[in-house]
Parts: sequence; structure tokens; C-alpha cells
Amino acid sequence: MTEYTHTSVMLDESLNLLGPREDNELMIDANAGEGGHSFAFLSKYSNLKIIAIDADNEILNIAKERLKQYKDRVYFYNGWSHDFFADYPSEFKRPDTILFDLGISSYHYKVSGKGFTFEKDEFLDMRIDTSAGVTAAELIARLPERELADLIYNNAEEKYSRRIASLIVNERQKSTITTTSALAELVKKAVPASYRHGPIHPATRTFQALRIAVNGELSKLPSLLGAALRVLEPSGGRLGVISFHSLEDRIVKNFFKSMNKDCICPENAPICKCVGRRSINLLAKKGVVPTDEEIERNPPSRSARLRVIEKVLDGDVDD
Repeated sequence: MTEYTHTSVMLDESLNLLGPREDNELMIDANAGEGGHSFAFLSKYSNLKIIAIDADNEILNIAKERLKQYKDRVYFYNGWSHDFFADYPSEFKRPDTILFDLGISSYHYKVSGKGFTFEKDEFLDMRIDTSAGVTAAELIARLPERELADLIYNNAEEKYSRRIASLIVNERQKSTITTTSALAELVKKAVPASYRHGPIHPATRTFQALRIAVNGELSKLPSLLGAALRVLEPSGGRLGVISFHSLEDRIVKNFFKSMNKDCICPENAPICKCVGRRSINLLAKKGVVPTDEEIERNPPSRSARLRVIEKVLDGDVDD
């Protein structure tokens, strides 16, 4: 039996809120990873078909092996979800369900060798798709100090971002910073002693910030949600998003809120002159969080939140 690195979060909640409402529905697993969510849906719902998407070809191959028994009901796309939705293939019907699991798979930390974690000495790459884009090492080498500090703060709310950026810029004048261990040691030197011995490793937020920047996780999210909502079946199609930190959850929440308005006139307008454009209904308005049992069984799930909407009509989508 194959052992998988990643444990998919909130499977029961996802199945309950995003399971098929009719026969022969199509679901898109927009961040398939090792295929955990897709496997659960295909196993439970025998008439469901799934398109599994991932930008990392290596991890997508693992999903293909995991889901091979469902080969007639699953299709694979190696690439970014926003590219897939922007040029949605005409041979497929509009999806009835779309699921985004925004978390980074444990595979990337434990197996990929791409420098996602300071627990291993690896090259600072951090690209999910290594065929294109800028590595974390390149960002560290070329960004001006202020931009680097802003990146670390804005993507991870690291309160010592200025001190960390200052030391990085000072050290890179002496030698290049290209490994996870070198960066982690610099961060430890930059922060106060009390911070070094806190509940999390002092480099955690810096690594998160660089990973988010390298892969455009926050900057691309509004347009990604907009593209997915445009493609989604307008009569009862459901879109679910699992987020793992407050920055991305805030973007998801605000996007859904904006699409749930009946009126988009300015607040000071005396009379409503718009035609209204409520495109969605919110399901579980505050989002769903993991059970205590799941958190105990799978600690990385503790920060997860699932938000789900139901589409009620096509219309303009902000992104």
C-alpha cells in the first residue's frame, strides 16, 4: 500500500458541502496535490467526474497513480488553475463544483527538495512549477532592502521584517544566500533572543512570505477566484475554498462578500439605480473549521477554514 506524504484536511466537511446534487456532475479539484480530495470524492460518488489540476508535474504523477482505478472518471491538467479557467476547454461542460485547497502540500516540505523548509539544507527555490519564474534565492539577491522588508511583512505579518531584511542585505554583500540553512541562520541572528525561543521557529514567517511571493499565492488569488466563478455552472454550482492563514482567508471572505451584494450603488446614492447583481449565496457564512478530533489527528489542519458559496446567476465578476 502506497504511503502518501500529505493528509488532506476537512474531507468530511468538503464531501458534505460540495458533494454532487445531481447525477453525472463535474468537479474541478483545482489544487489536486497527491489527489487526496479527489480520491475521497470519486470513492464516495460513483457518478462524479473530476478534473484534477496541479502546477507541479511530479506531484500530479503521484495523483495519477493514486486515482488510476478511476481513470474513466478523472482527467488531469498540469499547469496553473488560473490558466485553465482563463481558457476553459470547450470539450467539458461547465463544472458543477470547484474546490480550492490553498495549502502547500506536505510533499513540498518533506519530499520535493525545493527549499520550502528550514528543516532541511536545500537550495532556496520554492517554485511549485520549476519551469518558470523567479526563485526565492533570486528574490533575496536582488530586491532592495525596503521592498524585501515589505514583502516579508505583507506576506506573513512578520514584526521583525525590517531587521531581517537589513541583515540579509548586509550579508549578501559578502556572499550569496542560496540555501535554506543559511537563510534560517540569518533570520535567527536578526531577531531578539526571546523571539528565537518562541512557540514557532523564528524563520517560519520569512519562509512563508518568500514562498507566497515566489508563487504569487496572494496576488493571484482574487483573479483566480473570479475566473473560477465565471466558469462555474450558474444554477446551483458550488465553489469551496480551504485557506490556511488569515491573509488568504481575508481575500476569500472579501471576494465572496463583494459577490453577495444586491446593490452596488455608492453608499451616498439617494436612489438605487443599479440592476442588482447578487451572483452567489453564502453557505456557512463564517466558514467551517476542523473538528478537535481532526486537529489532534492532523495538527497542520488547525488553521484551516473552509468557505463555500453557491452560484445563482452569471454576471460581472470583480477580480
